[in-house]
Amino acid sequence: MQAFHVRYRNTQGTLMRILNAVSRRALDMPSVQAEPAEHDHQVTLLLEVNQKQVGQLYREWYAIADVIHVRSSAGLREHSLGRGWEAASPHPPASANGADQSARAALA
Repeated sequence: MQAFHVRYRNTQGTLMRILNAVSRRALDMPSVQAEPAEHDHQVTLLLEVNQKQVGQLYREWYAIADVIHVRSSAGLREHSLGRGWEAASPHPPASANGADQSARAALA
């Protein structure tokens, strides 16, 4: 699993072109987060890729006129305090878990 951080100018269609580069290769995107970053914007994508695909993505993203910078961090699972990507993601409120369990019990 690798996390890719793509900084871009938020012009019309830029984010879609960034995401299309991933979807065209039929890569799983378990997580996508776009947010403002200073004067620009940044999208963070979590992807399962091989080295060839990393090179292809970098090349395609840098070919987009409004992409400013691309970087990746390998082995993100180890970076999140050793608890995996899930540890860094927000969790639903405890009340939602109880309601979910009640619904499952009713269906069983």
